[in-house]
Formats: sequence, structure tokens, C-alpha cells
Amino acid sequence: MAIQKPISLELCAGAGGQALGLEMAGFEHAALIENDVAACNTLRLNRPKWNIVEHDLFSPLNLAGYKGVELLAGGLPCPPFSIAGKQLGQKDERNLFDVGVNYVDEIRPKAVMFENVKGLLGKSFEDYRNLIQARLKKLGYVSDWRLLNSSDFGVSQLRPRSIMIAIKSEHSDRFAWPENKIIPPTVGQTLFELMASRGWREAENWKQRANRIAPTIVGGSKKHGGPDLGPTRARQAWALLGVNGKSLAYEAPDPDFEGDPRLTVPMVSKLQGFPDNWRFWGSKTAAYRQVGNAFPAPVAAAVTSKLLIAISSNTVLRSKKVA
Repeated sequence: MAIQKPISLELCAGAGGQALGLEMAGFEHAALIENDVAACNTLRLNRPKWNIVEHDLFSPLNLAGYKGVELLAGGLPCPPFSIAGKQLGQKDERNLFDVGVNYVDEIRPKAVMFENVKGLLGKSFEDYRNLIQARLKKLGYVSDWRLLNSSDFGVSQLRPRSIMIAIKSEHSDRFAWPENKIIPPTVGQTLFELMASRGWREAENWKQRANRIAPTIVGGSKKHGGPDLGPTRARQAWALLGVNGKSLAYEAPDPDFEGDPRLTVPMVSKLQGFPDNWRFWGSKTAAYRQVGNAFPAPVAAAVTSKLLIAISSNTVLRSKKVA
């Protein structure tokens, strides 16, 4: 008799980074909710059988079919808490943490995982974090926050993320945060084959120069001007790796290219932990925005695997690789 897979509901699914992580951990998606047209099309392009719900979370949604799922997950919008923004937090019109807790209240999952930027764990948002935890406690959940660096999970990028987990109190004592310390490959090792794909003669020399992990990939905001690797400070960090961060390229360098190459969307995607065959719908700008906002799948898989162990009993759990 086949073992039934645990079920997840995902909010703000984006282009699928977190969804892939949940898939790796063994979850089956009841639905992935996302309001961005390009991201929804990306999800449909790569996983036609997934249930993609194109919906704005600020609008009502019938959740009757999702009550009692094992996991509610979400990569909630980061601009309200980003150090690059005004840090309006709960006063920001884009803040969806309260909405996320409303979903917890209505569907009562066994576990919750919400992901955001490092800034959410700052002192200025301590009262708001406490408020969220107090609401969850009233609903019968034990919650916790942790800052995780994607590079500790084998991703060739620092990308610190704040992770909030909440577990029904009867399961909470079985949860332990992942303590991964996987040494990630360098940018040169990660991207060498893509950089050399059109015969660039300097690819090997570039690989040796790009001998560290990448800085955090930024530039995913809809208000951002175009596909580049971030403001001046970020571009300077990329320059040390031999990368021109002023814009993205449509293809890898040709054989006679001289100077610092630009990255392509597939290259940035690989640095974000997406599988090589994952395709992005839309223009270069739209595609890069989806990549820039992603939650690396290996990190999502590590955390949700631990959540699954905590909420499961008498069940054989097997993680699987992304296809």
C-alpha cells in the first residue's frame, strides 16, 4: 500500500524555488498561490500538473479545501523589512505576515514556514515579531525564528534569510533546526560550463578568478529599473569575481570576448539553487525578477524536512532529488 504524501499549501510561490524545496522534502502541493502573471506562467511551464492559483492574498479566497494540510509555507514579500527600503514593516501596504497568520488561523496546518529577508530579525521589528508569535501561541502553535545562510546548504551564494517556523504544540518538541555546513562550490566552479558553452577561450582563467561564493543576488523588485546585479556596492563585490554587474547578458561570452563577462538568467538561476532545466517565462527583466526573489530550494528542503520529521509519526520519510 502506497504511503500518502504530506500535503502543503504555499503562499507567494514566485517562480518555484521554495516549491521545489518542499517537493525535495517529500511534500505534495495542494496549491501554489501567486499573483504575478509571469511567475504563475513559469510554474505552469515547468510543472503542468501543479495546481497554480493566480490570486492576490489581500483578496478573499475560499480555503475550505485546504483545511488541515500538513504544511503552510510562504516566501512573503520582503520590501517592508529590507534594509534597502524604508523598513515600514507592518505599516507597509505590501506586508503579508498578518495575512499569513490569518491563513494559519483558518486552515490550521500542522506546521508553518514563512521566509523573508535578514532585516526582519532586526531590533526595530522585535515588537512585531513578538506580536506574530503571540498570535500563533493563541492558536496553539510554538514558533521560532532563525537566520540561515544559503551557503551553509551548498548554495554558491551567501543569501542570509530569516525563517519563521511554527508547529502545533503537540509536535513542537520533536523539531530541531537543520545544522547544515555543506561547503558550497565557488562561482567559478558553479558557472564554468555555462560560461564556456560558446567556446570562450578565457573561461578557465575566469573560473580561477571567480574563486569565492557570490554576494547576495538582489534586484528583484518590480520598482527596480532593470536586470542588473544591484547597487554600486553589490557590483563592486561582483567585480572582484570577474563579473560585470551593470546588466545581464542574453548569452554566454563568445570565443574572443575580452573583459569581465556578464551573467545570463540561467547563470543567476543556477546560483539561486534552481535545477538546470528550470525555465523562466517572460522577458529578461521579468525572468531575472523571478530569480532574484527566489528562496533557494536546498534551504527550503532542509527546513521542511525537519518540520516533516516533527509532525510525522509511524511514517517512512524519504527525500527525493529535483527532477
